[in-house]
Amino acid sequence: MKSLKMNNEENLENISNEISLCTKCALCKSAIQAVPGSGNPNTKIVFIGEAPGFYEDQLGLSFVGRSGKLLDFLLGQIKLNRNDVWIGNIIKHRPPENRDPSPEEIKICKSFLTRQLDVINPKIIITLGRFSMNYFLPDAVISKAHGKTHQVGRFVIYPLYHPAAGLRNPNMKLQLIEDFLKIPDIIEMTNLI
Repeated sequence: MKSLKMNNEENLENISNEISLCTKCALCKSAIQAVPGSGNPNTKIVFIGEAPGFYEDQLGLSFVGRSGKLLDFLLGQIKLNRNDVWIGNIIKHRPPENRDPSPEEIKICKSFLTRQLDVINPKIIITLGRFSMNYFLPDAVISKAHGKTHQVGRFVIYPLYHPAAGLRNPNMKLQLIEDFLKIPDIIEMTNLI
């Protein structure tokens, strides 16, 4: 009998293969490659952004540009790294010029993220930016919802500002850091350790 770890890895790999072959929307035509998400398939902590950017499209990995460097720094501040978590996006191909994902593109990609989350079965989903927050909390406003936990079904949703917003705005960066430093308390609250 295969271990849960192997099953999760295989199941995520199968979904990743489907994502790489997806042609359901026009994004696959302008993107270099799909960015399905990566990290620990057995984690209880998942980070979800909105869509791949330029560097993610080049490398096929989530959060590897300037925003990714900030995310790595923030993870280090709470004694975590990419091997401890899973990082993905709601959209799996880069929108041209890094534009916002359309509602139709989000709808088309929704089943992939739903299936990935079913495989991983995290307890905490940390959303990065308003698009990923609205995926789980459709009526929320990020300026009011960030830094607070929200129970959505079996998940604890914890919205944060997107690291890119922190890079553009020093005040948002300070807020992002402050909210990020609360994550260990949320982990403890949900009995992950």
